Amino acid sequence: MTYTVKSVSEIAGISIRTLHYYDQIDLFKPEAVSESGYRLYSDHNLERLQEILFFRELGFDLKEIKNILDSPEYDREEALLSHKTLLIEKKRRIEKLIISVEKTLNSIKGVKTMTKKEMFAGFDDKQMEEYKKEAKAIWPQKFAESEKKMANYTKDDMQNIQVEMENIRDQVAALMDKGADNPEVQKVITEYYQYINDKFYSCSPEMFKGLGQMYVDDERFKAYYENAKVGLAEFMKDAMQIYADKISS
Repeated sequence: MTYTVKSVSEIAGISIRTLHYYDQIDLFKPEAVSESGYRLYSDHNLERLQEILFFRELGFDLKEIKNILDSPEYDREEALLSHKTLLIEKKRRIEKLIISVEKTLNSIKGVKTMTKKEMFAGFDDKQMEEYKKEAKAIWPQKFAESEKKMANYTKDDMQNIQVEMENIRDQVAALMDKGADNPEVQKVITEYYQYINDKFYSCSPEMFKGLGQMYVDDERFKAYYENAKVGLAEFMKDAMQIYADKISS
């Protein structure tokens, strides 16, 4: 069966512009091009696109994804098993965090007293170490880069980073009424993107978009932004995606 670029866009939930860009960089090529110039895709092409989106979700930049998928040593089944392992662990942690939030709310309302151990369910060091091991196995370069930088930070450095991150968050919150594509908002987002690159790791536009999506999907990150202002997590995601699209076009 063959698919047009419009069909692939609708099936995968990504823009036609993105598909054209993937074609330009030889990441996702059509099976054929019709006499009238239309791109035609096969089921095999869709399998590759799925793999691209899996890796993109995990924070890989497009160049890394292309190198991985084009490697003669690439094993699709092994890669999918790795994706599944990481997603199951993420799901498990999120479920624990949801339970912890529910118990905290009940405790606040006086419905049930919460134990100190229950307060920190989902945050224990052992699980965090397991999560870090899996992250290291799946994107070793970015993990190593971030770990190397953070190893040199003092306690004061980390506190300053926390304060600066909160300042960025609060600046964006104060500009929410202007819209995610507003120049003032995008100026702060530009500073945020540069800050991540300076303090943590080399962040590609695709990784930056994935980070913004995580602010909505991951309850821990979502709570961090929603506690500052309702709707901020979604707003951050939109603003970050606009910026990422702009610098990658």
